[in-house]
Amino acid sequence: MTGTTRTSADLDPRRRKVLFRSWHRGMREMDLIMGQFADAQIDQLTDAELDIYEHLIEAPDRDILMWLTGEAPTPANYDTPVFHRIKAFHTHLGPINV
Repeated sequence: MTGTTRTSADLDPRRRKVLFRSWHRGMREMDLIMGQFADAQIDQLTDAELDIYEHLIEAPDRDILMWLTGEAPTPANYDTPVFHRIKAFHTHLGPINV
């Protein structure tokens, strides 16, 4: 079970791959954070934003989680508008699996 609520049938191969990778991170928490963001936003990202997102999802889960929660400063090369969109997408007002 991936958790995805989105079909990838309407996506190009690159976006399908990124959507899959977003839901198969390694840490379930990161699957939920990145996967839910990708479900909602993958078809809206420009090619340049998708480049940035692909770079971000190559970072280790633990690092991304610490950057998102503020436990560690976000390195400049990851502190992008796309990263801020992910952070804003999850308001943490409730469980991230809802």
